[in-house]
Amino acid sequence: MSGPLRLRCFRQALVVAALSSYVASASAGLFDDEEARRAILDLRQRVQATEQKLVEEKRRSTEDMAQLRSSNVELQSQLDGLRGEVAKLRGQNEQIARDLADMQRLQKETAQNVDERLRRFEPARMSLDGREFSVEPDEKREYEAAMALFRKGEFAAAQTTFVSFLNRRANSGFRPSALFWLGNAQYAIKNYKDAMASFRTLTAQAPDHVRVPEAVLAIANCQLEMKDAKAARKTLEDLIAMYPKSEAAQAAKDRLARFP
Repeated sequence: MSGPLRLRCFRQALVVAALSSYVASASAGLFDDEEARRAILDLRQRVQATEQKLVEEKRRSTEDMAQLRSSNVELQSQLDGLRGEVAKLRGQNEQIARDLADMQRLQKETAQNVDERLRRFEPARMSLDGREFSVEPDEKREYEAAMALFRKGEFAAAQTTFVSFLNRRANSGFRPSALFWLGNAQYAIKNYKDAMASFRTLTAQAPDHVRVPEAVLAIANCQLEMKDAKAARKTLEDLIAMYPKSEAAQAAKDRLARFP
């Protein structure tokens, strides 16, 4: 029930009660006119007091409602603020997660780059012509550069590069193979004397190397080019005797068969 309706009902109840009391008093002859006026005044005062009380209660109720609305607005504002803070923190957490992922990725890439750079300077194991040995990165690049020139048919440049390599890398695992291909480069440019020296150095320094039978056959070829058939025959015979099962020995037999 609303405040005004409740006030109106209360007034009607008071009036009814007052009239009933007055009628009862008049009927009994207990009050005179003066007493009746006082009773009405008293009743009016009580009604006014009650009305004033109701008005005050209504005012307080209105103020309470206003305060409650204000509290609700403030609470809603605080909730909105908290939601904003939560959203901000969530965004910050997501950014932190992205930054962390980027940092981990960068750290991994950096570690890989460092490992790759270190490998460029660390010795590595490799196998060539049936031999396994340890080589430095620069050493391998130098040998491969000389071989690239030889494969392209640039034999003079290959000779220079192989000689430079052998002078700098006296103990290189590539040395026997480098001597063999140096001799072939020198043979290709008709530098037969130096070619024989290179092949003989190979046979002397690495007699068990897989390329030695081919080197001995190449020495015989150089001797033939230099018109020394007698020395060439001797070299071919020695090749067959020392390396009878090699392909070079079979080639030596074919050469000897064509000798006069």
